[in-house]
Amino acid sequence: MHIRYKALALAAVGLACLPTVASARSQIRAVGSSTVYPFATAVAERLSRANPNMKPPVIESTGTGGGIKLFCSGVGEQFPDIANASRRIKGSELKACQANGVKEVTEIQVGIDGIALATAKGSAISNLTALDVYKALAKTPYGKPNRAKTWKDVNASLPATPIRAFGPPPTSGTRDAFGELIMTVGCNVNPSMAALAKSDSNKHKAICTGMREDGVFVETGENDNLIVQKLESNPGTVGIFGYSYLEENGKQLKGISINGVAPTYDSIASFKYPGARPLYIYVKNAHVRAIPAIRAFITEFTKEAAWGPQGYLVKRGMIAAPTATRAKAAAAARGLTPLNAAEVK
Repeated sequence: MHIRYKALALAAVGLACLPTVASARSQIRAVGSSTVYPFATAVAERLSRANPNMKPPVIESTGTGGGIKLFCSGVGEQFPDIANASRRIKGSELKACQANGVKEVTEIQVGIDGIALATAKGSAISNLTALDVYKALAKTPYGKPNRAKTWKDVNASLPATPIRAFGPPPTSGTRDAFGELIMTVGCNVNPSMAALAKSDSNKHKAICTGMREDGVFVETGENDNLIVQKLESNPGTVGIFGYSYLEENGKQLKGISINGVAPTYDSIASFKYPGARPLYIYVKNAHVRAIPAIRAFITEFTKEAAWGPQGYLVKRGMIAAPTATRAKAAAAARGLTPLNAAEVK
C-alpha cells in the first residue's frame, strides 16, 4: 500500500502574508493527480531515506485540475511548489498562473500511463469498443437522454449485465483524458458529431464527454484505491483509473480491452492502446530558488534508476517514456526551462 504523507501545518504564519516569499518553509509541497500520486510518493520516500535530516515532502492527491488551480494561485510559502498532472496543463491554466505572478513554470514529462477500464476477474465483460463505452456512459449520446440499462442495450453482442461504472470526478486529469481519448472517439463515430466539433466545439464537448448523472456512473473522488474496492465488492461493475492501479491489483481485477487492444505495459508504451497518455510534473521556478529540496526532488524523479525502463517507478506501474522523451524532460529539469505559453493550447 502506498504511504500517504499527511499534510503538515506550515510554520511562520507571519511570513505567510508575503506573496513573493517561499522561504518560510523548507519542506516540499506537491499537489495534483491521483494517478501521479503513487509515483511522486515513491520518489519522496527515496529522497527522505537518502536525506534523513530533510523533512518528508508533502504529497497531496487533489486531482489534476484542482492541483493546478492551487499551484497557479500564487508565489509564496502558502502555495504548492509542484503540480502533478495526468494531462498537459491547459493554456487557460497557464494564463491563470501568469496572472497570479507564477511567471516561470517548468514542464517535465515523467512517464506514460493508460486510462484502464477494469472489472472483477469473473465479470462477463472483457472487450468493449470506444463506441460501446460512449453509448453506455454518455449523459446524452448524440444529444438524446441515455436510456440504456445493460451492456446488451448498447451492443447486442455484449452480455445483459447492468451498466454501472465507478470513475473520477471532473477535477481529475484521468476524467479529462477519458473524455478525450475514449468517449470522444466513440462519439465521433457519428459523422454529425464529428462535424459538430468544427461548428460548435462547446456543444460537441458537452455531448461527447458529459457523463451520466442517473446513478449509472458514480464519481468516487480522487481515491483510485476506492474504485478498486468497489469493483471487488460489486461484480459486473466497471472502474476507470490509471493503469498502475490495475497492475497492482491484477489478482483481483482484469483489464477490459478497448477496440481489441488490452491495457498492458507494451500496448500503452507504444500508444497502441487507445487510452495511453503522458504524465507530467510542473515546477514553480520561483520556489526552487527559495526551497533547494525541490531541485533534489526533481533530480531524483528524473534519474534512470527511477523513471527508466528498469526503474523503481516502472515497478510501481508507470510506463517509461521513450529515451528521447526522457532526455528532453531531464534537460528541462536540469535547466529549469520555462514552458513556452505559445506551445500550450
